[in-house]
Amino acid sequence: MTAHTEGTPEASTSPELAEFEADFSLTPDETTDTYKTPLVIKLLVAATFVVILNETIMINAIPHLMADFDVKARDAQWISSIFMLTMAAVIPITGWFLQRVSTRTAYTIAMTTFGLGTIICGTAPIFEMLLVGRAVQAAGTAVMMPLLMTTVMTVVPEQARGRVMGNMMLAISVAPAMGPVVSGLILHFGSWRLIFAFMLPIAVVVSVLSLRHLTNVGETNTAPVSWFSVAVAALGFSTLVYGLSEVGARSTGQLVLLIGVGGALVALFTFYQLRLQRVGSPLLDLRAFKHRTFTVTLALMSMAFMAFLGSMILLPLYLQDLRGLSPIKTGLLVMPGGLAMGLLGPRIGAIYDKIGARPLVIPGSILMVVALFTMSRVIDENTSYALILGLHVLLMLSLAAIFTPVFTLGLGALPPELYSHGSSILGTLQQVAGAIGTAALVVIMENRSESLVSSGSTADQAFVGGLQWAFVAGAVFGAVVIALSLLLPAKADQPAGPAH
Repeated sequence: MTAHTEGTPEASTSPELAEFEADFSLTPDETTDTYKTPLVIKLLVAATFVVILNETIMINAIPHLMADFDVKARDAQWISSIFMLTMAAVIPITGWFLQRVSTRTAYTIAMTTFGLGTIICGTAPIFEMLLVGRAVQAAGTAVMMPLLMTTVMTVVPEQARGRVMGNMMLAISVAPAMGPVVSGLILHFGSWRLIFAFMLPIAVVVSVLSLRHLTNVGETNTAPVSWFSVAVAALGFSTLVYGLSEVGARSTGQLVLLIGVGGALVALFTFYQLRLQRVGSPLLDLRAFKHRTFTVTLALMSMAFMAFLGSMILLPLYLQDLRGLSPIKTGLLVMPGGLAMGLLGPRIGAIYDKIGARPLVIPGSILMVVALFTMSRVIDENTSYALILGLHVLLMLSLAAIFTPVFTLGLGALPPELYSHGSSILGTLQQVAGAIGTAALVVIMENRSESLVSSGSTADQAFVGGLQWAFVAGAVFGAVVIALSLLLPAKADQPAGPAH
């Protein structure tokens, strides 16, 4: 799903793209204040919200699954793990996929796959079938975020992209925060199967509405697919993310094997893509890394996600294991932060359109470090919930000031034919960085806790001590984000043409 590069003599514009440009470009007397987000983008955001919501919506249902299917807690956790692993396996393929098929076809396949997975989940007679349904759901979900990003970058004029990208924060941040809350409310009315019965009609309605307005953007190509690349990418990224997610639950030898095999396969995939760039058609075009701004923003985003997702796993552990809150109460406590992050996104985007990235990302990264370091100092066995809520909201607001400009700036630095590949690289690195950040902070927390226990501290004191060290580590990740933010340009580079 590529658009021709502007400014080249041989460039031609498809009728569909011309229609989008006529409808959604800014006229000379318009400003970003008067620009309205296209309806199709709003509908794509809604669809992305629905599918991402499902990543966390089953957390509260785990006890019900254990009872209904007679499985252990460790096995029941796979209901969430299989979703994450499938996302890690599929996202690297989406760059090629989005260039191979039209916009409408990609959307139809993604939402149909998601709907099919939802039906399988809701009617699953055995636990293994439920896992299959979750994997099918995740395969559809994995396409939606790159599709949304690519569409935004193609149809929205550069001077309005920040505000429109800010709307995407509703899907990126609010949906995961809402998942446990929504499922907790539904479970009050009956079986866990009601979760899927609730989600399916919403997905169908959003899909139908979107297809009524969705227009094909850009042109497709018929480049052959390297099935070897598909297999290596799926095995490599899923094994790597799985190994990282198992830190603390498996022996050192098992972790070394899983992470080592996953890392080796990812390295093989990378080298093979570099070869295909010279002699064939790569599954994931790594020439995006030749654009300095994209590479810097990718590194910055990865470090921010390491701090963000690593810290987000710490708070539920603290609130549920130490403070004894139920999953739904934990979800309600962290939900305001997700809502604040999502609702501030459009405003942050509008500011970015006017003043650029650095005035937002630099203060945002400093604020993130302040929030994480403060958490490491004040959280103990009796910290007030109001203080925890306030610090979490502060952290989410700082991340909103980082993610919206970084997404917009990084993808905007690429030529149009690399938008889909850049979006796929971005999504893949999110999965890997989140897994690395979570693993690193969990290891730091557990090692510090064990050290304190051996020194005579109580279990609760040791847990708090480990938690405090983990938040300090998160602040260190944030310090790297500050350093990288100083390398950002004010606006995206203006690529002159295709990458070579």
